[in-house]
Amino acid sequence: MADIESVLVSEEAIRDRVSELGRQIADDLSGAESEVVIVAVLTGSVIFVADLVRALPLRLHIGLTAVSSYPGRSTQSQGAQMQGELPQNLAGKHVLLVDDILDTGRTIRLLRGEILKQSPASLRTCVIVRKDRPQARECQCEYVGFDIPDAFVVGYGLDYNNEYRNLPFIGTLRREAIK
Repeated sequence: MADIESVLVSEEAIRDRVSELGRQIADDLSGAESEVVIVAVLTGSVIFVADLVRALPLRLHIGLTAVSSYPGRSTQSQGAQMQGELPQNLAGKHVLLVDDILDTGRTIRLLRGEILKQSPASLRTCVIVRKDRPQARECQCEYVGFDIPDAFVVGYGLDYNNEYRNLPFIGTLRREAIK
């Protein structure tokens, strides 16, 4: 695609890593006596969550929530703001919060705080990419697909102005594509 400057994570690498994450998460939750609930952050995590749940040989439920950090054509986080409700009745359940990217940590910290108010049996977080930033490294996240440079990325659910989510890889945009 002409708008892509470079591919940081290939389709094959994503496929292999999602399988590995599925095995690791399944091992960690295999003895869970209570229900497992995936809380997916819309819209960026949808593609990742779809692949991840197929790699999880567990009985689970999926809940959705929405948080906005990069509205429209923004390439810098504008701060995390909840746009939708969290799933209810998470008390006593094992919750896996799944997001596409960990860059400032605001989204994960916001959602972890809200989920913990419901007293889950456990709470773990999973992202497909974590940017090489101090705020991202300091944010609690048990499962990370890939550590990437601090660059604006698209593909595999990540977008710019709600485009490029369908790319099967994660890459950077050419400057000319950012309007």
